[in-house]
Amino acid sequence: MASADASEDDQGATAPSSVILERLLLDRLDDEKAQDVVFIDLKDKSSVADGMIVASGRSHRHVGAMADHLLRALKDSGHGKARVEGLPHCDWVLIDAGDVIVHLFRPEVRAFYNIEKIWSVEPPRRAVN
Repeated sequence: MASADASEDDQGATAPSSVILERLLLDRLDDEKAQDVVFIDLKDKSSVADGMIVASGRSHRHVGAMADHLLRALKDSGHGKARVEGLPHCDWVLIDAGDVIVHLFRPEVRAFYNIEKIWSVEPPRRAVN
């Protein structure tokens, strides 16, 4: 048995399930050669999820393959069956894995919707008179 479990941090404390899920998804996207991967922390912004991952694929086929492999990795690691939208067209595939939501785009579609800006930009500050 290994001395440190993958779900434990350096002090031996067990990481929250959302952190374990983040790591799984981000590692898998790295393996799949996803482009421009961005993680957005939603803990203080939304009750929908703890985090959002946005990534691009090179083509419809690449986006579809990444989505299929993420879904398989989620199921194989015991995270259950995630809900998915957009898989038939593979321009924009959304995977709802519970605590983490994944958006996979073709680059042109990602540039058009620019969802990173919606979730990560701070509200404008009011000028003080």
